[in-house]
Amino acid sequence: MSEQAAIMGENLPLWARILPMLAVMATIFYLSHQPGDNLDVVDIAHIDKVVHFLLYAVLAVTTLYALSAKFRRRFPVKAAIAVIAICACYGLADEYHQSFIAGRFPSTMDLVADMAGALSVCFLWWRTWGRRGR
Repeated sequence: MSEQAAIMGENLPLWARILPMLAVMATIFYLSHQPGDNLDVVDIAHIDKVVHFLLYAVLAVTTLYALSAKFRRRFPVKAAIAVIAICACYGLADEYHQSFIAGRFPSTMDLVADMAGALSVCFLWWRTWGRRGR
């Protein structure tokens, strides 16, 4: 097995490729479940949007990794669309979840930051590796 194949997880079983994505989702859920008055956030303007961007960028990376390498190579656009759709659905569910947490509320701008992170990763992945698969 080549070093690149090992890094991309080509020979790993599906469950092993999905675990990092599930870990990121669990982290997002945990952070979203914290009551608003328990959050110690640095007092920097829009830092929460930066955090959303970064978390969903990591979610996009791990979701890309969860897809089979063969699928990513054969269908790079579909792979990117699948990742964006998964991140969007999780972002919507996360915002809905926050509506039940004391001191928290759903935010369209949080969802925009989530999608910006996911879209950025998918765009960079497609520009760097996705087009080679065709």
